[in-house]
Amino acid sequence: MMSRHLLVAMLGASLALVSGVLQAQSYNAGSAVPKMHYYDIEDFGLDAGSTTYADDIAPILQRSCQQCHRPGGGGPMSFMSYDEVRPWAPVIQYRTAIRDRMGAMPPWFVEKNIGINGFKNDYSLSDLDLALIQDWVEHGAPRGNPDNEPTPLVFSDGSEWTLGEPDLILRSQDVTRPAIGPDWWGDIGLVPTGLTEDRYVKSIEVREINDIPADIGTSTVGGRYIFHHMTYRSGVLNEGGTAVSGDITSWPIHEVGRNADTFPEKAGRLLPANSALHLYAAHLHSNGRDTTGHLEFGISFFPVGYAPEYSRRGPRTGNGVDVDILPNRANQEVHNYVVLQEHTKIIAFEPHLHAPGVRMCLEAIWGHNQFTLNCVGYDHNWVKQYIYEDDKAPLLPKGTILHTIGFLDTTAGNPNLADGRNWAGGGRRSVSNMFIDLGYSVSLTEEQFQAEMAIRRANMKDRNEYDIGCPLCWAPEPVEPGIAGSD
Repeated sequence: MMSRHLLVAMLGASLALVSGVLQAQSYNAGSAVPKMHYYDIEDFGLDAGSTTYADDIAPILQRSCQQCHRPGGGGPMSFMSYDEVRPWAPVIQYRTAIRDRMGAMPPWFVEKNIGINGFKNDYSLSDLDLALIQDWVEHGAPRGNPDNEPTPLVFSDGSEWTLGEPDLILRSQDVTRPAIGPDWWGDIGLVPTGLTEDRYVKSIEVREINDIPADIGTSTVGGRYIFHHMTYRSGVLNEGGTAVSGDITSWPIHEVGRNADTFPEKAGRLLPANSALHLYAAHLHSNGRDTTGHLEFGISFFPVGYAPEYSRRGPRTGNGVDVDILPNRANQEVHNYVVLQEHTKIIAFEPHLHAPGVRMCLEAIWGHNQFTLNCVGYDHNWVKQYIYEDDKAPLLPKGTILHTIGFLDTTAGNPNLADGRNWAGGGRRSVSNMFIDLGYSVSLTEEQFQAEMAIRRANMKDRNEYDIGCPLCWAPEPVEPGIAGSD
């Protein structure tokens, strides 16, 4: 007899190939109040009331929840056993059904029935996962046979690197925040790398280490940390070791709840010899207890001798300066347009708004065609970066118009907003506003662009298969002058 685990896995794989018949979409794009995503387990060919913790729910929690919901993790409660999970069953049902809006768990807000589906390290829940959770809760959250539960995952003391042990670990100076106090912004200095040769970075992960005991609970994610975010760059140290200069490299911003950064095989970032990280813009906050902490930077390198194929960065979109956000109003939109001056491959999409933000979409306009590449919910408690799989990353020809749309809600329905009665423009504080895509892209030569499209075409079955992230994939390939048959 086929095991239930195998049956569920096969159902999930099959349903991924079906068009969005079972998918739900939030009904109000610019509101913080979500439409819940509820499903009937019988629509998936499973019997109502047959779901158990042992057979169905524990594997979901291991895959998508326990990395945070464990002793020493970022979550406020542990989900490592049935006894720990059972009291939270109704909350789990509610928070997972939010799916792609602020407050959803797990915090992965890509709208699944719009645009590109294909991201690295995607831990989001499928329609079938949601149906199993909902059926389990609605029928009393039974445990089932404990012998069927998966082998418990083993975590360390909460300070392990999510990408594995790095090649180089750098440490900032210690900083201390009082239990109660105003937010602080400023420069916390240089961190020399100690490198004696140029190296290209494959991945970088930033984590905060502080003196908050792991067994002390907090009501918010921010309660476990004092760094709200850190903007940093790198360059070569001057003779006195007091500043960095030369070719300055900007690195992805560290923020609470944000995932690590992995760079594409063809686009590693340079960290030169005699370099240092410059932590020039830290945002620190008080969290209710006197706390001392520092940041650690875990860096993994490409092999010695590696050279990136793509070294030119693409444009950044958005508007962080003259945004105009009205008080007490949902469904507000802000727009930005950028014309690509070079062929471009988008590597990652990272919506960045502030507390009023609820959603961001990225569109590509090519000729008469307007392609929605992705729409992503936004929660200022969980700023996430979404890195495209290599064969899904948008490949856009020069002349494409990138259109970014931000959606904001300043009503009482937005729980992240401290006070929605006042107008707010752009600014660094969370009660002010930003509208930026912090993701990144690379510029391609004509030869590189054609080679990338050739790879993408080879992955498609026939001309009836369309890739919305590659509007020219099925266009005729250019013919060099002088070749027979050309004009």
